[in-house]
Amino acid sequence: MACRRESLRTRRAAETRLLIEERQGGCNVTSILAIDLGASSGRALLGRLKDGKIEVEEIHRFPNDPVQVGDRLHWDILRLYHEIKTSLLKVKHRGIELKSMAIDSWAVDFGFVGKNGELIGNPYHYRDSHTEGAMESLFAEIPASVIFSRTGIQFLPFNTIYQLYALKQANSPWLKEGHRLLMIPDLLRYFLTGEMHNEFSNATTTQLYNPTTDKWDAELLKMLDFPASWFGDVLKPGQLAGRLRTSVCDELGIPSIPVYAVAEHDTGSAVAAVPATDKAFAYLSCGTWSLMGTEVDKPVLHELAQKLNFTNEGGVADTYRLLKNIMGLWILQECRREWERAGKTYSFPELVQMAAGTKPFNAFIDPDDDLFLPPGDMPARIAQYCRQSGQLPPETDGEIVRCILESLALKYRHVFELTERLSGHRFSGLHMVGGGIQNTLLCQWTANAIGKTVWAGPSEGSAIGNLAVQWIAMGEFSDIGDARRAIRASFPVTDYEPEDAEAWNEAYERFSALTGIGLR
Repeated sequence: MACRRESLRTRRAAETRLLIEERQGGCNVTSILAIDLGASSGRALLGRLKDGKIEVEEIHRFPNDPVQVGDRLHWDILRLYHEIKTSLLKVKHRGIELKSMAIDSWAVDFGFVGKNGELIGNPYHYRDSHTEGAMESLFAEIPASVIFSRTGIQFLPFNTIYQLYALKQANSPWLKEGHRLLMIPDLLRYFLTGEMHNEFSNATTTQLYNPTTDKWDAELLKMLDFPASWFGDVLKPGQLAGRLRTSVCDELGIPSIPVYAVAEHDTGSAVAAVPATDKAFAYLSCGTWSLMGTEVDKPVLHELAQKLNFTNEGGVADTYRLLKNIMGLWILQECRREWERAGKTYSFPELVQMAAGTKPFNAFIDPDDDLFLPPGDMPARIAQYCRQSGQLPPETDGEIVRCILESLALKYRHVFELTERLSGHRFSGLHMVGGGIQNTLLCQWTANAIGKTVWAGPSEGSAIGNLAVQWIAMGEFSDIGDARRAIRASFPVTDYEPEDAEAWNEAYERFSALTGIGLR
């Protein structure tokens, strides 16, 4: 307890010192705000740049719970907007004057704004069931090969293109009344500034943006009968997107500040924060979703990329992220929610400890099986998957957690090797960023599975990348390489060296055979 009190006193002393410096204008100190919205929670991080070093402080954290209304699953977009304003108030109450702010979030979801400037309907959650069968129906009109060659985006049933197609099939009034389509960060930025812009990294995830022409794909929109007027000008990360509108400033009692477009797909921001020393590096952004890949100068659009279902998403400094989506810690999060409903409350460290104490390699799942996409009873679905694949299901909660984490680590190996094959690079190790790196067992098992070093850090990758792009825009960093050097000097990175190679190689062979991933 004494250590904890000392830690709290040390943190408060540091915060007081930084606040004094801020009020005095400080030496090389600037304060900016990153709003980082994840699929399960949001956070506001204050960033200060002092003598080339980055310091971050969490100002506000809040849940991001979807809302079920009838048969539809929605995002509570107005609650998120309220929490952003709360973040600005907390900064104000600290007496800190912000230089700028920016927002990043998950991809693919959107809202429509009408001609009167008001939001039409509450945005659907990408896990909502209204897109079931939409992708397959669309392929009957436009071949998948045509869509991939024009967009370079991985086929996922909830991509924006299929959400819009599903709305069209349902004759949704949104499409009749909609004037502009804004992705989630675009929409929240519009609420703050009154200006409507789309941003590059999120625009590419819609599967409606052509990376070759670097524009919305007019021909694809025409084939789909989607009005080009829905889609506005596209800002690149680092461009000014507006300033806080007068009504927001009057409501909160704050001055207007610039609002920048950053890599507003949170993975794009996370990759910007990877403290890599090599130009060619492999990364894993680990959280509710896991996204693994590498950074490339040009999109990879050939047939093998489509066959392997990789994606080419826009990044910082006109780069692309050649990557593959993996279901990630969503399955574990849903198990935890299911256990809570049954009266069993576990912290994530407790779950990790439970898993560590069970027998290794007892059962495997493919985390990307469609069975695990919607919300629901994940322990029952894991048992169902195991029975269907000829395995004995895990019985205890600890065994279930171990099954999830081992399966994730082994799936990471599969995608890591595909990334090497597709990019033509042999990577010396893997950079892991994001909140998932707090799960040290998963980090170690990932190193064991791939047989190479894992470098884990920073944990708040998306928010730090968000801050870095703002500083680049303001001239504090010369470019993304300069920003990554500062990130490397500012945040600890933990090295995990591979262990138990023979056991993990044998497990990978069994995993591949049981899940059938080696056949895909």
